Amino acid sequence: QVQLVESGGGLVQAGGSLRLSCAASGSIFRINDMDWYRQAPGKQREFVATITNGGSTNYANSVKGRFTISRDNAKNTVYLQMDSLKPEDTAVYYCNAAIIQASGLMRTYWGQGTQVTVSS
Repeated sequence: QVQLVESGGGLVQAGGSLRLSCAASGSIFRINDMDWYRQAPGKQREFVATITNGGSTNYANSVKGRFTISRDNAKNTVYLQMDSLKPEDTAVYYCNAAIIQASGLMRTYWGQGTQVTVSS
């Protein structure tokens, strides 16, 4: 059994910062890519950022230069540092991870989501 638990969301004024965390727990052998997605009301879920097990990163154009993804492999945790936040960043943020379990089974898992609200 594997779980992803996000934390760190909240309400912030435009121009402010938030740091999201997502911790994976359970019977884990290895975690490959870890990603952040977001879904605003009435919109489809969209990609935000990804990081490989080795630390290579990629970002959506809309957040490039403002958001930073990082991970701590020893803690099975991925972070999203969000700076210079804009009202259009308001969404539920979800983490996603490609996990190889101790049994050898590989699948992707989603967290439950954390709300980020940016006021103007």
